[in-house]
Amino acid sequence: MSAVTPGLVCSHHHLYSTLARGMPAPPEQPHDFISILRQIWWRLDVALDLDTMHWSAKLGAVEALMSGTTGIVDHHESPSAIEGSLDVIASACAEVGVKVSCSYGVTDRHGVDAGRRGLEENRRFIAAGGRGMVGIHAAFTCGDELLRDAAGLAEDLGVGVHVHVGEGPDDRDGPARLAELAREDWLLVHCVHLDRDLPGLIAHNPRSNMNNSVGYARPASRRNRVVLGTDGIGADMLEEFRLAYVAHRTDDVTASPETSWGWLENGWGLLPECRDDHVVWSYDHVESPWHVAFTPGIRAVEVRDGTGRLLLDQGRPTLVDVDEVRAKAAEAARRLFRRLG
Repeated sequence: MSAVTPGLVCSHHHLYSTLARGMPAPPEQPHDFISILRQIWWRLDVALDLDTMHWSAKLGAVEALMSGTTGIVDHHESPSAIEGSLDVIASACAEVGVKVSCSYGVTDRHGVDAGRRGLEENRRFIAAGGRGMVGIHAAFTCGDELLRDAAGLAEDLGVGVHVHVGEGPDDRDGPARLAELAREDWLLVHCVHLDRDLPGLIAHNPRSNMNNSVGYARPASRRNRVVLGTDGIGADMLEEFRLAYVAHRTDDVTASPETSWGWLENGWGLLPECRDDHVVWSYDHVESPWHVAFTPGIRAVEVRDGTGRLLLDQGRPTLVDVDEVRAKAAEAARRLFRRLG
């Protein structure tokens, strides 16, 4: 048995949500998925500026690395600070030593002009050599023209689209609206209310789906390859794997953790270099799905990237001062909370 694996991949993250922990209670108690978005996440993303998103991304990357996650596929929204936002996230992750694929989630929620600016941020970042996909928030917050233009931009740039699909009942018609646009290189997130086959990878986010009470996506029933994400609730992928297994087992008592482990391994298709990273864990059966599924508390002890560079030593990052990052992130969170509308 071994205590070593390649670096893990979080295949759907919202690094901007790292600072949300401890945010003030919303003005009204959310009672369904759309009110959760309106009362919490849509208030938070409007309040972001470049400085707060830097510390949110940096702390999120540190926490990912400390969990043995060396690659993140991020989906970002900051309607008050669109231009340059993807550079800020990419730079923050690079400072920690974590690989990232970035996308800006375009939407018409803030008007047509903001949707166009979001498209331009995707275009600018990727055309300049940034690693990413074209982001779409979800079909239910976009007009048909913006959906078509985002799909066209992705095709022009030779990348996929990163989009929430059928997460809650408010996006039930999303799959139908995307049916003529979706391609095999798309990353389809959640797919809880997916009523048809669409091409692309499905990013399963079990903890988030439970937290938002939107239902179980039943990813094992889909023809698509499945990857695992956290939807912004950290990047501890061994923990997400356990939740994916338990949710699957709840739905099907014959389910094996090997299925959810396969979903975790599929993340290497999005960030292949993470296979070359070297993670030493605090447990010597870490390559066994059956062992890991029933052994909480496994932690990364050491991480080296594919060049041999030491990124984590005795559980602490080597390229940044983790205590300083936490302190600066706490200051940024206080500033962010004061701006919440």
